[in-house]
Amino acid sequence: MEKRRLGRTGLLVTPISFGALPMQRCTMEEAGKVLLAALDAGINFIDTARAYTDSEEKIGRYAAGRRNEYYLATKSMARTKDAMAQDINTSLANMKTGYIDIYQMHNVKTDQEWDAVMAPDGALAALKEAQAAGKIGHIGITSHNVDMLVRAVKAGEFSTVQVPFNCVEQGAMKELFPLAQAADVGIIGMKPLGGGLLSHVDLALRFVLQQPGVVAIPGMDRVEHVAQNLAPAIDFTPLTDEELAQLKAEAEKLGANFCRRCGYCMPCVAGIDIPQMFIFHLQYTRYDLKTAIPQRYQGSKVKASSCIECGECEARCPYNLPIRERMKQVARDLG
Repeated sequence: MEKRRLGRTGLLVTPISFGALPMQRCTMEEAGKVLLAALDAGINFIDTARAYTDSEEKIGRYAAGRRNEYYLATKSMARTKDAMAQDINTSLANMKTGYIDIYQMHNVKTDQEWDAVMAPDGALAALKEAQAAGKIGHIGITSHNVDMLVRAVKAGEFSTVQVPFNCVEQGAMKELFPLAQAADVGIIGMKPLGGGLLSHVDLALRFVLQQPGVVAIPGMDRVEHVAQNLAPAIDFTPLTDEELAQLKAEAEKLGANFCRRCGYCMPCVAGIDIPQMFIFHLQYTRYDLKTAIPQRYQGSKVKASSCIECGECEARCPYNLPIRERMKQVARDLG
């Protein structure tokens, strides 16, 4: 299997690597089997996050003894220097390692969050101190907002960007990918299978693999996912016109009810974080996180049930999603 250079990090990683988000629903023993299967198959890059409940602890228990076989990335929602410093130390302890190859700011999506993390007492300052101390190797950033990642590349402070990229979500190709490649910033493609909504796994992953320099991190929570996800990279063939048409048809089918998390629906007059509600619901339904996601949802300042059905979000949505009906469904399922 080829390796891809992850921008100026210089890390040579497997083009299909390990996304640890859905591993939350595994038992500790199940998670161990999946992680070890991935390492045995040659995957050498694992991406997780502080927000993925006990994902870091599972990696620490089962993969720490093979730390020389893989590069490790995690991320934190912390926005202040003190909170980020604490999260870095927690991640090191959870994963039983003295060094994390890439530590990322997680889901920076608003101007206010950007200003917070970039401030003298913001998260970036803690990451730079950790880097100087040898705790982390490289600093990255993740977002569902392509424009935010374009801004991040231009800032020159980040070695990697992580962005949703699949046959439906292709917005990053227009400006972000060329800009990142010109700046030698590594590109990590999350949601290569559309958060589990794309049914043609082989075609969907080959679509991502056709993009030079992109490293995909499909989520894996079963041993069989490892071989299924790696197959397109081990015996890669470009998509035919017929296969591209098949993917296009599926993307068009999803278009009627698939939230791309672009954020155009925001701000909500009732204060609901609409894209986050959809993410919670997707994780609840697709990853079967029947306990973790309702608990996280209950921690939301404003829940889906607060929707006043004004319709302003639907007027701004470029995909004409029935957001008001979807908010009702989220409220019914998550409380």
